Amino acid sequence: MNESLPRPPSGASRAHCTMARTMAGTTARTMAGALAALAAALSLLAFAPAAHAERADKDKPLNIEADNMTYDDLKQQTIFTGHVVATKGTILIKADKLVVTQDPQGYQYATGTVPPGSTTLAFFRQKREAVDEYVDGTAERIDYDGRQDLTTLTTRATVRRLQGLSTVMDQVHGSIITYDGQNDFYTAKSGKDVAGPGNPTGRVRATLSPRNSGGPQLTGAPATLAPSTTLQEAPQQ
Repeated sequence: MNESLPRPPSGASRAHCTMARTMAGTTARTMAGALAALAAALSLLAFAPAAHAERADKDKPLNIEADNMTYDDLKQQTIFTGHVVATKGTILIKADKLVVTQDPQGYQYATGTVPPGSTTLAFFRQKREAVDEYVDGTAERIDYDGRQDLTTLTTRATVRRLQGLSTVMDQVHGSIITYDGQNDFYTAKSGKDVAGPGNPTGRVRATLSPRNSGGPQLTGAPATLAPSTTLQEAPQQ
């Protein structure tokens, strides 16, 4: 049974309605602003798998092999050139040139590069903690920040999530891709260096596999396609 509530005096009613409309308008504008900010944030691709990168990696020693090594005491830099292979726990970096620095707190930083336009790109790989999965990537430049466990791949960048070392689950292409190993979070930005046929503006492109949580795996033969018996117009080319 519905009951009628007592009506306030007419003046109070008009003031109340005016205030309600004002608050509703303010709320709508606030929500619209929040949605716009969210849309802007989503212009960067971001996805976060459940596990984290191997947490013990940043405490492991950095081992490097190369054809040549130069130490710059003034800049506190060690420069390796020629078929460089660096390992730090499960982290693996391959490049033509690797510049390594260390801050007073002992955190290590490494920048691996190849010549611009090189057919062979610099390579990065790191195991994810507690699962048989890896994250790897290629780019013309790879920066590893040991303090933040942050890897940034720049120019013609690709990052992949692998099951084991061979099965590709996710793959992202972009101009700049960052991988936050502490939070297992990725971001990707577009750029002209990844432009090409079918992608003239160099937009970010990704292939993401569904996360199956105990449900049945997708099996069976692919669907059989047949021409329509109702559409008369020829398809557009």
